[in-house]
Amino acid sequence: MKIAVISDTHMGDVPAWLDLVYAKWLGPADYLIHCGDITSPQAWSYFMQHDNFICVRGNCDWDPQLVDQLDHMATVQIGPLTVGATHGWGPRPQVSCKVAEAFGPEYDLVCYGHTHRRDWSVVQGVQLLNPGSLGEFGSLALVTVDVSGAMDCEFVDAV
Repeated sequence: MKIAVISDTHMGDVPAWLDLVYAKWLGPADYLIHCGDITSPQAWSYFMQHDNFICVRGNCDWDPQLVDQLDHMATVQIGPLTVGATHGWGPRPQVSCKVAEAFGPEYDLVCYGHTHRRDWSVVQGVQLLNPGSLGEFGSLALVTVDVSGAMDCEFVDAV
């Protein structure tokens, strides 16, 4: 199983290059998780084409339509994994610790954004993943999960 994780797209209108990124990496994934700062209903609608799209609200998601539709935190069961998603908050150096504390070690994987920096680390017993910023740096992450629930993460330079 494959999980595509993106964050911090900061998009108004959907750029043309996103069609290529979607076709190559996002669309074929079994799940697509967006860790917030999607920033526009147009981008949100675009990603909704994925059958298993999960999205949380970030600190830049002020549009009333996004506020009404998106929560700050999400939990989803993906195969054998309990997966959490959030945007993150606070000073950049403290975000991973705050996210780990908010979810706890009962989660197999917690995806977050906010820092625009890639992270695949274990903090306080929690496997964390930050894909970086798709909008600013063209970064995304692909998590491959085998039948036992073991995970492997690959970061992709999408543009």
